[in-house]
Amino acid sequence: MTVSRDARANGRDAVDRGDDEPPPSAAEAGSDRPEPPDPAPVPVWRVLAATSTSAWREALANRAGFWSQIAIMIVNDVVWVVFWFLFFDRVGAVRGWDLDRLVVLFAVLTTSAGIVLGLLNNARRTGQLAATGALDAALALPVSPLAYLLVRRVEPVNVGDLFFGLGLFVALGDPTPTRVAVFAYGVACAVLILTGFLVLVGSLSFWAGRSDAGDLGFHALLLFSNYPVDIFGGATRVFLYAVIPAGFVSSAPARLVDDFDVRLALGTGAVAVAVAAAGATAFTVGLRRYTSGATWTRA
Repeated sequence: MTVSRDARANGRDAVDRGDDEPPPSAAEAGSDRPEPPDPAPVPVWRVLAATSTSAWREALANRAGFWSQIAIMIVNDVVWVVFWFLFFDRVGAVRGWDLDRLVVLFAVLTTSAGIVLGLLNNARRTGQLAATGALDAALALPVSPLAYLLVRRVEPVNVGDLFFGLGLFVALGDPTPTRVAVFAYGVACAVLILTGFLVLVGSLSFWAGRSDAGDLGFHALLLFSNYPVDIFGGATRVFLYAVIPAGFVSSAPARLVDDFDVRLALGTGAVAVAVAAAGATAFTVGLRRYTSGATWTRA
């Protein structure tokens, strides 16, 4: 075997230097380089915005179905308003409530219900998701499970309530700048109360398992919110303010729009924050008892 002159020369140079080890490999040479920094965490608002956008895309996948469901709900709401028009035309004012104030009540209720049941639809399904072990997908994400669940699903038929409520207030609610501001405040309070109450009663499923408590609470709250609380008396009125906060969902905001009172406004806001906090706390504590459904699901 013939060895080249350069190879022999390199070998002699290595012996002269005392190099007993082979030259380092490319991987070993790169090990001395500083590791790249960890990627910056994605902001929570961006994750929730992307989740909400995905929910809207799913809802709009069938545009004909989306708009037809909205139209059906608007027709349903119009029929309910016509009923009250006929009622007050024959009966007149009832315990301080006339048609104009009831229009504001219904505008607040449908707008807030459209936001909660249309844009935050999983607030109504919290108990079902917890009882069936379907929260796995939410727990695997680097955001609050409750926040993710609330924006994950859009229900087109209830979005019709949102459109109708805003249109009703603009058309018949005498929308002066002051009334618009108070209306927005009342709707915000109603959204917090509706969302907090639905999550609260739904979270009972963490302890009680599959039950109808969430659906019963949901139907009771919406049923009584359709009527002015003042038409009820005594213990029933206390019940609708203290146990099922239907009075703070629609009657109190409508009264604020028609005749603003600072104490009522502060009280309604305090109740809204308290109910929302109670719902979030119940859900967070209930997660400690959550049992996985053992299947990968999408909330």
